[in-house]
Amino acid sequence: MGKFAKSVQNYICESLTEHYPTGSWEPEFSISGTPVDIGGKKVDHLYLVELEWRRADPADNAAKIFRHLQADRVEAEQVTFFQIFTDYYKLSHGGVSSKRKNAEFVGEIAAQTFGKLSYCAVDFYMNPPKRGEKWPDTWKEATDKTVTTLCNEIELKNTC
Repeated sequence: MGKFAKSVQNYICESLTEHYPTGSWEPEFSISGTPVDIGGKKVDHLYLVELEWRRADPADNAAKIFRHLQADRVEAEQVTFFQIFTDYYKLSHGGVSSKRKNAEFVGEIAAQTFGKLSYCAVDFYMNPPKRGEKWPDTWKEATDKTVTTLCNEIELKNTC
């Protein structure tokens, strides 16, 4: 993960901590040695957040979480997995790439398979810069919108 992505990851984590101070939020949350970009625990609920910047196979990030659920390595009554997709996954003629569609399909099937799992795909309205490029001036505003979406979904009991 590059410096910019790491900064956004930490900003989201800090924002969630501010919104939910009774919870425990941390970047690079570990599930059986497998890192997740952000993890948060609130009572008996575990929230997992993966940030998809330019990943060639975002479905892999979803699959690793579900593999651990299958093996019963996730200790929580309820688990919500948020997969955040940047504008990198949008197509110029409208719609989203098959990479994103595949990741969402894996997430939705897993949510149907595991009763304690909710899956939510979230838009991050920014095209991330390539390594070494200038950071977008509006990155904090875009990140704040994403955090608002996350908080709304948490408050709505994750009905994505």
